[in-house]
Amino acid sequence: MMPMLTLSMIVRDGAKQLPACLESVRGIVDKILIADTGSQDASIGVAESFGARVIAIPWDNDFAAARNAALKQIRSVWVLSLDADEQLDESARQQIPRLLKNCAVAGYQVTIRNYMRSLQNRLWDRPAKPNDSSLPTARNYPAYVEHQNVRLFLHDPHIYFVGRVHESVGPTIVKAGKKLGKADFFIHHFGLAGDEAGQARKNTLYRELGRQKISEMPDNAQAHFELGLLEMDNFHNFADAQQLFERARTLNPRFGLAWFFEGVTLKKLGQTSPALRCLGEAESSGHRTALVAETRGDIHYNASQFSSACECYATGRRRDPANASLQSKFGLATLRAGDRNRGMRELRRAVTAAPQSPDVHDRLMLALVWIGDLHAAATAAHSKLASIATCRPSDFLRAASLWSKAGEWSRAVQIADQGLQSYPNDATLQQASEELALGPQIPTLAKSAG
Repeated sequence: MMPMLTLSMIVRDGAKQLPACLESVRGIVDKILIADTGSQDASIGVAESFGARVIAIPWDNDFAAARNAALKQIRSVWVLSLDADEQLDESARQQIPRLLKNCAVAGYQVTIRNYMRSLQNRLWDRPAKPNDSSLPTARNYPAYVEHQNVRLFLHDPHIYFVGRVHESVGPTIVKAGKKLGKADFFIHHFGLAGDEAGQARKNTLYRELGRQKISEMPDNAQAHFELGLLEMDNFHNFADAQQLFERARTLNPRFGLAWFFEGVTLKKLGQTSPALRCLGEAESSGHRTALVAETRGDIHYNASQFSSACECYATGRRRDPANASLQSKFGLATLRAGDRNRGMRELRRAVTAAPQSPDVHDRLMLALVWIGDLHAAATAAHSKLASIATCRPSDFLRAASLWSKAGEWSRAVQIADQGLQSYPNDATLQQASEELALGPQIPTLAKSAG
């Protein structure tokens, strides 16, 4: 007989996303238990329409406490934990029954696919990947980043959530000496691709909870690290972020990620020597990733130390051979170090490998301008407009400016007008179009486009 599985959730004002979430577990879970923390929308009605049992619990700025309150109401052998902005992948339908039969495992790390609005986004130090999902609700997102968390686990009094924010049952499973396994299905997560206003409110809440978490767990390196990431990525508070990362790696000297991000914040603060030291410590701690090598290369490149930058980028490429952005950085550094032919070859190969990446086009343009081939630079700018999914006004301005500098005025006018079709209210594009229409005697466009 198959052990019973209950879906456990905490929900507040999730009526828009809840139907897709609950539909994704239909026929997989035996029961649904939803702890509502004060919804003002139709969340409760939506949940009940799917046969869920809904309980009301007070919200006390503590995600772990809320989830544990829900766990106390469950009587099944296994628990699946989801949020309203998540959906279970269809592959779980075949995989979960087999996992529930394994009595030797107390919980499973599940891959969570976080959808992003740009390939330039990262989650922690993980780069975004091109989205290949067949899920209809995921097709509008160009990229995703994966991470893991324990989402399927035994209902056991020794297994419970810890952490006021970024909560998990994983630490209690490890503390109890029980075994963690790895699930071979994944969860779709849409929360990181939400609207800016909603994301800002969420960040403010997480900042408050993160500070409370540190107050309650002052010796927890992970708590300091999590708040440091929030301060760095979402509030651009690099000084405080650096101190938080420093505290995290002081508490755990082998915390390679903390060393790495301290190096990143020091780089942003202009402290290059300490930044390089932290990046070296990250490597010594076992965090030998392509991004560490790339960040070291960026520091050397910005200091005009092009040969050293080449060495770092080459190391990064060995660690991540398919990284077109690293290839283009290597090409630009190689060019500036004196090997023009190889540098241009690498830059063009990077564009061929990742035509959808804006950065590789920009580096090729920069290199062509640097060697004085303005016609080729304009052609590269034109190619970028045809290749990337979303062009900005500055992309049209740059292409128009380069064509004008190359003496191709009709093409410059065409590009400026094309930009105005996409951004009819952009004043800089409007000015550029008007000036270009007057011909080469008006030289101000190059200044406006940068």
